Amino acid sequence: MTLSFDPDKLPLPVGHFIGDRLVPAAGVIDMHRPSDAKAYSGCPVADENMVDRAVQTAKQALKVSNWGGVRPRERTVALQRWADLIESEAETLAKLEALSSTRPVGQLVTGDIAVTAEQIRFFAEFADKEGSDLVPTDDSNLGMIITEPYGVVGAITPWNFPISMAGWKLGPALAAGNAVVLKPSELTPFSTIHLAELAIRAGLPAGLINIVLGDGQVTGNAMTGHPEIAKISFTGSTAAGSAIMANIARTGVKPMTLELGGKSPQLVFADADLDKAASVISQGILSNAGQACVAGSRLIVEESIAAPLAEAIVARMKMVKAAPTWDETTQYSPIISKRQLSRIHGIVESAVSAGGECLFGGAPMDAPGYFYQPTLIAVREPSPAVTQEIFGPVLTLQTFVDEEEALALADHPTYGLAAGLFTRDLSRAIRLTRRLQAGTVWVNRYNRSRDHILPTGGYKQSGIGKDLGREAYNANRKSKSVLISL
Repeated sequence: MTLSFDPDKLPLPVGHFIGDRLVPAAGVIDMHRPSDAKAYSGCPVADENMVDRAVQTAKQALKVSNWGGVRPRERTVALQRWADLIESEAETLAKLEALSSTRPVGQLVTGDIAVTAEQIRFFAEFADKEGSDLVPTDDSNLGMIITEPYGVVGAITPWNFPISMAGWKLGPALAAGNAVVLKPSELTPFSTIHLAELAIRAGLPAGLINIVLGDGQVTGNAMTGHPEIAKISFTGSTAAGSAIMANIARTGVKPMTLELGGKSPQLVFADADLDKAASVISQGILSNAGQACVAGSRLIVEESIAAPLAEAIVARMKMVKAAPTWDETTQYSPIISKRQLSRIHGIVESAVSAGGECLFGGAPMDAPGYFYQPTLIAVREPSPAVTQEIFGPVLTLQTFVDEEEALALADHPTYGLAAGLFTRDLSRAIRLTRRLQAGTVWVNRYNRSRDHILPTGGYKQSGIGKDLGREAYNANRKSKSVLISL
């Protein structure tokens, strides 16, 4: 399989996907490729009428297909067929994703796309294995807790992992018996549209998946405020999550799952395997050029080993070479937009002005597109590089002398999404895992595994509810208590 491709010759599915077909629409948001900054397409914006069309299509699909009421194994089998087709169409999906996003095409087939297919299979198996409970009551009554699908679920996904995030939302919602109206980011819509096209080819009832394109201000607000969308699931920034909560509150009340921002610490103790720690920490901030909510962007290291660890991380940063996402040999991502590139550099400059020492990097790369140098900054608090979510390849360095100081530095006032911990001391690992204020803690590693049973979600302003795991499936069903007198 040759994955490198000519970005100017790739056909794009421009439009909304409603029912079982692409609805052509003129692009009104200019789109630029992150790898070379070239304008190449336009993203249409679904207004309230288009969003309502998608919602009514989803409602009708649920009614005609009885998707939420069929024998659950039928949902399982249909979703498994879809997962198979996703794998067989991995090359096409990878190229569509790589063109507009920050994801290198060489990492997509065996990475994002393969994992998405696995996740859909994982959630498909819940359809006939999770359900209602018979609960203990006195002998004269029969007590039950019945679960049911919500109906039409609204999903909004970010630009940093388009296919993966679509899988996070679609898999559990469909397995649980719902239909979905999904808005991908206006920066990266095309792979998600093809994902929906594949669902039709796999035999899922037309209208269960509807994709509306657009921005948050118009399309997102129309979705979150629509009275017939019963639940919202969103992954993105904390600011956007707050805006969604406010819009829902203005227009009604509905449940929501929010996976939001992070500023995740990585604590390294002197007894850790430093070579392994340097490798894992580097990967944790350089993967997707740091454009991940769980990016390990704050290095907090025991003072006695700070210098050699920093040297080892810089050595790995120096190995990074920029190349377009459509080159299958590249391992380093561009920044999503010119605006974000400027924002990253502004925060770095502010951190240095506040007394930080730039140990490596600290500037945009001299390359086509929106690439930023891997950057390591030794900082003093308060520093904007420590307090703000940068969403770029910028790692801050702080030191500690004991566990209490390490925990104090790790505790962010706003975020609590993930944390990393490096130590050979099992007692310390267990002790600190309990005290770290984060929804996920990795010990001697820093990345998600393919164990989809582990949910993800944050503390504090890093979110509400969980994606992945049993929790994500259950979050797509509502419960009803029933008590029958005998």
